[in-house]
Amino acid sequence: MDADDPANRDDEVDSDRDEPADDDPTVAEAVVDAMLDRGVDTVFGIPGKQTLPLNRALADRDARFVVARHETAVPHQAWGYAETSEQGGMAATCVVPGPGDTNAMNGLKNALNDCVPLLHLAVETERSVRGGDGIHETPPETYDTVVKENVTVDSPSGAVPAVAEAIRAAREHPQGPVRVGIPKDVLASRTPQPAVGDRDPSPPPTPPADAVRETADLLADASSPVVLAGGGVRRSGASDALRAVAERLDAPVVTTYKGKGTLPETHPLSAGVLCGGASADLRDLLADADLGLVVGSDLDAVATASWSVSMPETLVHVTLDGDDVGFGYETDRGVVADADRFLRALDERLGDRDPSPDRSGAERAESVRAADRERFAALSEPGGGDAPEDRPLRSVEVLSAVRDTVPEEAVVTADAGGFRLWTLVSFPAFGPRSYVNPGSWATMGTGLPSAIGAKLANPDRDVVALTGDGGLMMCVHELHTLASEGIDVTVVALNNDDYAIISEEASRSYDFPEGSYGWGETGLDLVAVASGMGLPAERVRERDAVGDAVERARTRDGPALVEVVTDPAEPQASEWMTGPRPGQ
Repeated sequence: MDADDPANRDDEVDSDRDEPADDDPTVAEAVVDAMLDRGVDTVFGIPGKQTLPLNRALADRDARFVVARHETAVPHQAWGYAETSEQGGMAATCVVPGPGDTNAMNGLKNALNDCVPLLHLAVETERSVRGGDGIHETPPETYDTVVKENVTVDSPSGAVPAVAEAIRAAREHPQGPVRVGIPKDVLASRTPQPAVGDRDPSPPPTPPADAVRETADLLADASSPVVLAGGGVRRSGASDALRAVAERLDAPVVTTYKGKGTLPETHPLSAGVLCGGASADLRDLLADADLGLVVGSDLDAVATASWSVSMPETLVHVTLDGDDVGFGYETDRGVVADADRFLRALDERLGDRDPSPDRSGAERAESVRAADRERFAALSEPGGGDAPEDRPLRSVEVLSAVRDTVPEEAVVTADAGGFRLWTLVSFPAFGPRSYVNPGSWATMGTGLPSAIGAKLANPDRDVVALTGDGGLMMCVHELHTLASEGIDVTVVALNNDDYAIISEEASRSYDFPEGSYGWGETGLDLVAVASGMGLPAERVRERDAVGDAVERARTRDGPALVEVVTDPAEPQASEWMTGPRPGQ
């Protein structure tokens, strides 16, 4: 068998140690107790011989250990858990060294970019062979750039202090993943652990009073302000404060990828999502505003199309990282502060001031939404977008049918890929913990694993994973995790048998034939794949059948998959939404 096989991941000889006292806990048991004491009771991972001391302790302490099918999915499961939990809620991950850790790096980087807390436990090579090229041995510093903090436990008595501090650091704003490497021989030993007192995360910076006052004065004088809300609003739990400020100002709210849902998208002031598929009308809304209040966003290159989106002539930028201020856009007022604290202070400062009657924020927001609806409708018409009348379904049609079927209180996770842009712009989200998608890292293969984490964090809520065939095939093994763990998630897979967003760009810009990166000749049967892993599944091709199929899957006792055949030649959101409106 290959050395990377989970069953064969440890050829080391245990290091010599003193005979333990039978009544002393192992270090692994003490570590699990420390996790449970701090509210971390769910662990995602893949067992290897190195992890078994920890797995034994988790089982004895009744902590939940979810066995994934590949380490790439493990951090994405913990990421989905934290994204849909109450503020500060988090899970842990556990993998073997080397291949396990490096496979997990993708998800750790995703969590780092999205400022999502998780505890990553890496069971390191035993101390007796460290430095001797033991199986899977990797320099611990390999992971420095994909986590918020990276700690290796050298002293056996330092394991619990390291884990306790890691949990605190992961929850401290800006939040993020923290890796703790603990050698197997340390976990298996019965080394006494020092008592560690609780230490709460440091509070985020208090907004300076003068900055709040100046921002309030600028907003009071503005005739057409707009608010741009990012992931920091989500992470700080600032949705209520965002809504209060927007309503007091009568200002439209635009969100970033990670801010989607922070203001329910049924709210009259919700204007849409700034992303690669953001419409020309939404971009005009930003450009035409005389003042922009950016809160909880770093205004990264992904959301702003490499800073080509025009921002309001006056810009106030509130972020936790001062390096973000002025990086892509000139800023009139930068503030380093927590989004929730700043918005609450701003709301109080604005007091009972009445917004200018000329602002008509709801009308400006509705103008953008109405223009977007025209674009969606044109695509949904027979022959829309100059396609044949008997064409397959388009993403916007499928997403509309799913949204009409899935309850507002459900959690929806969305994968990356071409269809994600359609999801961002056309699929309304109803709250900050009701919608999950990756931010600037934009990694594919997250939709299904994050739904697994979301369901364990929210056992009483429906959870639906939206994915494309490309994204699903990057984590298809986790369909088996759904089945084997009995996790009640509905998977809706839009299958166009193509990396369509790549094929479209290859054809348009590089003279490749259409569908160059598709596999129509060897079409993918997702129903057969899911059925082979133990999931009920069905395929639909007609719009009228989508809602009924999703409802059957959602109300079934247990996980299920719905495969929807879609059009590989449909226009991409990045082109359709940014061009002229239909009929213009």
